[in-house]
Amino acid sequence: MTAGQGSRRIASLTGIRTVAALAVCLTHAAFWTGNYTDDFAGRIFARFEVGVAIFFVLSGYLLFRPWVRAAAEASTTPGVRRYFPHRARRILPAYWIVVTAVYVLYAVAPPGGVESATGNGWSGYLRNMTLTQVYGIGHLHSGLTQMWSLAAEVVFYLVLPLIGWVLVVALSRRRWRPDLLIVGLGGVMLISPIWSVVVAGSDGVDLTARLWAPAFIGWFAGGMLLAVCTRLVRRWPASWSVGIAIGAFVLSGSAIAGEPTITPTTASATIVKHLLYLVVAVGLIGPLVFAGRDLWTRLCGSAPMVWFGEISYEFFLVHVVVLEVMMDVLNYGVFTGSWLIAFLVTTAVSTPIAWGLHRATAPLWRARTPGSVVEPG
Repeated sequence: MTAGQGSRRIASLTGIRTVAALAVCLTHAAFWTGNYTDDFAGRIFARFEVGVAIFFVLSGYLLFRPWVRAAAEASTTPGVRRYFPHRARRILPAYWIVVTAVYVLYAVAPPGGVESATGNGWSGYLRNMTLTQVYGIGHLHSGLTQMWSLAAEVVFYLVLPLIGWVLVVALSRRRWRPDLLIVGLGGVMLISPIWSVVVAGSDGVDLTARLWAPAFIGWFAGGMLLAVCTRLVRRWPASWSVGIAIGAFVLSGSAIAGEPTITPTTASATIVKHLLYLVVAVGLIGPLVFAGRDLWTRLCGSAPMVWFGEISYEFFLVHVVVLEVMMDVLNYGVFTGSWLIAFLVTTAVSTPIAWGLHRATAPLWRARTPGSVVEPG
């Protein structure tokens, strides 16, 4: 068995979540301070949203790894009786606390002195509590707008056992058939570009469909494919892998990946950006799977990176509402101020809050289900 194929937890795969979480915070700070301009600099600021792709690819890898192991070692496939309760315990308590706290804050003392434009009332609260706020316009609430990605990730959690069963049991007949798994996952990855074409080219399609899970399933499938491929290779050189990831990120700042927004207006730009983000995420995560001694793996596996990675989910949950409050404290108007100061102050304030939330909810999920170690982002 080569490195990265076992069920043990790899510290650097926790540390990479630090990169993803801080990238997401940085892009939001840039947006709030008016740096999403349609030029190379503005697009690069926007492209730090690639942190979401890193989280999604990592989820796909970690959660599909037990299925790959079951096929490769002729062992029992993962059961849903432990999988679903563990996912719910890990995600929902902290999420519900943050949603409730944000609604209370905006009801009592909304940042900026104005009420949220959308998502108000009990219906909005119910939508956000059930992660259905992305289905239809007008349900995203200030301080919680980043949760669209969590809504997409939860859909992946729900369909993963079905995808695993189809690929490992129905298609591969519980045998180690990496060729069939790769072909099957290739088919799953096609869902996202097809979805982009349909959404962009059809009249009357809800605009929020651009944020639904099918638009991003390719990133999860990319992580699942990584879980298969790491059983077929013995090493993954970090230098060229990280170099390619950086190159893809820089290329995403060009006009071919569309304007500075999560879902460009054209299907072609959406697909290009989707593929470039996939290259970035796989390029950064791939070398870490093998737990080598290269500089990138040592950096991601360092104590500070792992510590922050452990609280990255909670940081993700709270950082937007903290950013909105900090914009008020710093006396920054909408789309004004320093992105760097907003980013640093938001990170400094969000980190202890995230740590406290992590400690408060940890007893609910500390007993981990094998293979279910990823914290969503």
